[in-house]
Formats: sequence, structure tokens, C-alpha cells
Amino acid sequence: MNVPLDRVAVVMMSTVGNAVHTLPVITSLKAHRPDARITWIMQPGSAALVQGHAAVDDVVVVDRKRGMAGFAALRRAMAERRFDVALNLQAYLKAGVAAALTRAPVRVGYDRARARDLTWLFSTHRLPARPRGHVQDEFLEFLHFLGVPVRLEWGLEPTDEERTRYAQLLPEAPGPTLAMVVGTTKAEKEWPAERYAALADRVAVELGGRTVLVGGRSPREEAAAAAITSAASHPPLDLREWDLRRLAYLLARADVLVSPDTGPLHVGVALGTPTVALMGHTNPKRYGPYRRFGDLLVDAFGEPGEDYPIDAPNRPGRMGRITVDQVMEKVDLALRRYRSSSPDGQPSP
Repeated sequence: MNVPLDRVAVVMMSTVGNAVHTLPVITSLKAHRPDARITWIMQPGSAALVQGHAAVDDVVVVDRKRGMAGFAALRRAMAERRFDVALNLQAYLKAGVAAALTRAPVRVGYDRARARDLTWLFSTHRLPARPRGHVQDEFLEFLHFLGVPVRLEWGLEPTDEERTRYAQLLPEAPGPTLAMVVGTTKAEKEWPAERYAALADRVAVELGGRTVLVGGRSPREEAAAAAITSAASHPPLDLREWDLRRLAYLLARADVLVSPDTGPLHVGVALGTPTVALMGHTNPKRYGPYRRFGDLLVDAFGEPGEDYPIDAPNRPGRMGRITVDQVMEKVDLALRRYRSSSPDGQPSP
């Protein structure tokens, strides 16, 4: 589609993981049109990850917890801006409202089958109807629609200033460093704390390595961290904090990341950190690591040999199927295959 791309609004007000998946859309747009001004309408939690990003010219934060007051503030912010096109990557009513508030003459959204909550009503143009795909692929459809070449670049690497600021957190060590994420937004996606404790001990004893807890400080994460520290003979270093740029630094420093389906998993994959994804509740084909580290996936979602569809819904009660032995096997593989990896997360020749 041939439309002006001088001023582009991108609507994605969802989780950190979806913010990571949005970045290739934005970096591709900026590479295609370096002079374009790109505004990202997003929520506060994810905004901290991309503030100062080279491809993001303007961030407009919408605090959805404020309800109508948050959208009133967005309306005032949009009154000061003009857009040629708005891309609504999120198929929910509030995102449709946000896209409409941009007043862009061209507002691109999903086809009717994929647009929930009647979001399609707020779009002037819709993507061609397609079956469900990986979330990242669905976001990239917006580039195809606009005729913009895709560049799988995220730009999440720590800056020199951040490396200096956070360097004291993780001094050099002789053995490998394994980062562990223990919490998500849903308890059903989490791996039992006692198994993280057993993993930490095996990394210390068998690999001479250290483990580090990364992530946030939600009540469940606090409880899991306390349980792991209590149960482990070699407790991990607890570096959790509500600082997404600090998280990016720590994940870039780690030799391996072990994580369930949550935002830090996708940050790690984007950074090229070998990532052992623990997935049982959510569908790896739709929400798993994108085009990297598929060999490190621990898939408890499907039955052995099952070719489940990409749109198969969540399956409760499966994270407990993942054993410490399975995870340790993938950690060993990651260290053998990727520890001296190239920047794109592929094994060195």
C-alpha cells in the first residue's frame, strides 16, 4: 500500500514481550524511512525498555489503570500531534480507541476474524485475512501491507553508559553465568521454585557456574525467590529489580537464560542470549522464541510427537511436567553450541 510515512503512530499498549515483538516493526520503518517521525503509544511498564531507542522518536504513555482519565490524557496528547498513518498492532478495544484518537487518515488494523472487541471498526484499512501465526510474524504483516522491507533488528543492546552503570552488579567469574526468570503474569506459566533451586545447585556443582535471579518484584516472584534461596545449597544471586534497562544489561551478560513464557524471555532472545524456554501452559508455536534457540526449547505443551496447531489454546497443569534433568540438558547444549555465538544468536562456525 502506497501511503505517506512521514509521521507514523504505532499502537501497542501491551506487555513487555509484545513490546519486544513491536521493535522490528519500528526499526524496519526507520531503516526504510530514516526521516520518518515514529511515535509509539504504549503503557508505562514497557516504556522504560525503549526510552531513548534510536528508532523511536516519541513515546506517548497511556496508563490504562487510570481508566477514562488515562484516555483523556491521551486525547490531549494527540491533539498536539499529526500523523499520516497509525498501525494498531493490538486487537483490543482500548487499542482501537487509541488508534482512533491519533486522527490519522490511514489506520491499519487486523482483519475482522483476528480483531477482538470489534477493534476492526476503528481501522480504515485491514490486513488481509490469514490464519494465526507466531505473534512476531503477525506484527510483521503490517510491514508487508505497507511495502516496507523487514529487518529483524531489536536494538535492545545496553549502551556504553548502561554497561558502566551496571557493571558492578555482575563481576567477572571463571564459570558460566546462568540467568533465571522465576515469575510471570500468570501462575500457570511458572516452573516450581524447588526445581530452580535444584537447577542452581547442579549449575554450581557440575559446571562450576553461578546462577542469577532476574525479573521483577511481584509478590509471586518474591515468594519464589525466597523459596529458591532457602532450598538451594548454592543459592543464586538475587538481582531482580523494576528496571528493564538493567534487565537488558544482565541478560546480555548471561551465558544462558532459563525462563518461562514472559517478557524477559523475549528480551533475552532479542539480545541473542542462548535462551532455554520453559513452555507448557502457552503454545510455543505462537508465543515461543522467534527463529532463535528452538533447539533449546523445553516443550511440555504438546504430547510426545504431537503436531499441535499454532492456534491451540492454553493447556493448564503442564509446567510441572518439565524436569530438572530436561532443563540441565538444554543448559549443557546451550553452553556447547552457543557460548561463543555470533551477535545474531547463531552458533559460531
